[in-house]
Amino acid sequence: MIIHRTILAIATVALAPGSLGAQTLIDATDPARIAEIARGYGAVEVTTDAVGDPMLRGRMDGTQYAVLFYGCQSGRDCTNIQFQAAWVNTGTATEGRMQAWNAANRFGKAMLDAENDPMIQWDVNLFGGVSRTNLDDTFDWWRIVLENFENYLD
Repeated sequence: MIIHRTILAIATVALAPGSLGAQTLIDATDPARIAEIARGYGAVEVTTDAVGDPMLRGRMDGTQYAVLFYGCQSGRDCTNIQFQAAWVNTGTATEGRMQAWNAANRFGKAMLDAENDPMIQWDVNLFGGVSRTNLDDTFDWWRIVLENFENYLD
């Protein structure tokens, strides 16, 4: 009986608000914190898009990309982000190849943009926040998606 009470007491303390395991969550309301994580993968600039919402412009392993912020209210309090990258079509990118990528890959939706150039995007919901570790892992997955998609285009 004493052992059960001790285990229950330890579990209660571990799950209590403000316990040692608690961490500050990151959401889309703070582009600077997201940019801080992105800088671990290369150069990043915090800017705004055409409608005044936050946007990151970055480079990973030589590949340019953007992080767009959505669900914003007057350029603030955004709820989610979208990673995007585009390449010039050298003639190998077709609608069929983009569909084949999408059928074979979970991360990153491939398509042809308005200029018929290949692009890839990935939506990430940050509503309510995620841990720094989770967002760092998301950027690492984006790095892998960029590398794999670029190889796919070659």
